[in-house]
Amino acid sequence: MVRPAAPAEKPLLGAAFFVLFLCFALNMLGRGVADSYIVFLLPLSAEFGWSRAQVSSVYSVYLVVTGLAGPMTGVLFDRWGPRVVYPLGVLSLGVGCFLAGRLSHLWQFYLCIGVLGGIAVSALGMIPASSLIRRWYRGNVTTAIAIAYAGMGSGALVMAPLAQHLIASQGWRETWRWMGMVLLAVLPVVALLPWKRLAAGHPDIVPRPAGHATAAGQPRRWAGVLRSREYWALVQVFFFTAVAMHNVIVQIVAYLVDVGFPPIQAAAAFGMQGLLSVVGMISAGWLSDRIGYRATATTSFAFTFTGVVLLAMVALVPVHAALYGFVIVFGLSQGARGPIVSSLASRIFHGPGFATIFGTIFMWMSIGSGLGSLASGLLHDWTGGYVASFTLSLACIVLAALPFWTTRVLHLDAQH
Repeated sequence: MVRPAAPAEKPLLGAAFFVLFLCFALNMLGRGVADSYIVFLLPLSAEFGWSRAQVSSVYSVYLVVTGLAGPMTGVLFDRWGPRVVYPLGVLSLGVGCFLAGRLSHLWQFYLCIGVLGGIAVSALGMIPASSLIRRWYRGNVTTAIAIAYAGMGSGALVMAPLAQHLIASQGWRETWRWMGMVLLAVLPVVALLPWKRLAAGHPDIVPRPAGHATAAGQPRRWAGVLRSREYWALVQVFFFTAVAMHNVIVQIVAYLVDVGFPPIQAAAAFGMQGLLSVVGMISAGWLSDRIGYRATATTSFAFTFTGVVLLAMVALVPVHAALYGFVIVFGLSQGARGPIVSSLASRIFHGPGFATIFGTIFMWMSIGSGLGSLASGLLHDWTGGYVASFTLSLACIVLAALPFWTTRVLHLDAQH
């Protein structure tokens, strides 16, 4: 059970859980809508005759922009708080989706889905969420952050099958128009939330006086942050995990259709991973708070490695057993490293300016996601298959796991 930072009156307790709910819900909204682009790959290829690499490149642009917008999101949050950041995210995503239903050129998709979608997901995601949660929770922080992260998987669970159904019944253009209109209708509600009160945090959690904090709590300048081994260890974990995961994720639906599964079943398998990732993220946060970061992260990487191997087996023998095995182990580990890295970053760099620091770490993760997504499309077009993508993913999983065995601060338990 997630426990707020300190015993408090009921209003404070309610505010703490309301903050956690908002972080979950807005993360779910942003990632669910933006990541549903996965099920638009085949319809766009069929209508415009674009190659797999071309349609995948839109998703890559979205992921890279999400990362590049991370520092900007952090700065906006540190200066003006969630009242500006969250409505900006909803507005960007709503406009991007609504316009996407009217597009006919690849560069237009780069702009509406890639750029506007990337800005939106950054603003609605874990950069503001991690900072807000740190203001309301002291104990079990990793578990609280994991619950917010679970919004990503919940979004995929809801939006991928829904988008697939709407595309089948109304077409991809109308599907995007409906998404845009719903988001723009939600915008006033988000803008009018009591953000000033929520951003103030729990009164028993006193922020550090100035500067960026180190693990010891002393002020630290940006030069010191960039020279620290801990910073680059977290970057390595996030970057290579993102390359490994998105080398696989972006092609799952198309890959399963290619090997003989019906499109709706392929989309359902993608969505089921979202359900399991919710369980996996929360479990990873809970375990990290109890058995430590390294043991939890290593187990999750072993699950991911096994999942990629099982997915490769589906191409050789397209049987349901291999598919189910992949969905279970890959889904449970999908996103599990996010709460761990976020918790570590918030502990090492907690204080004024944390959102900006975490925004730069998040930037590297999203760049890795974009490169992984782009590589998956290029490798498919160059080789005519998926073996090269799977091999690259396996190598990146190993590289992502190494810092938990080579960097001391990543060995420690979450309550240390």
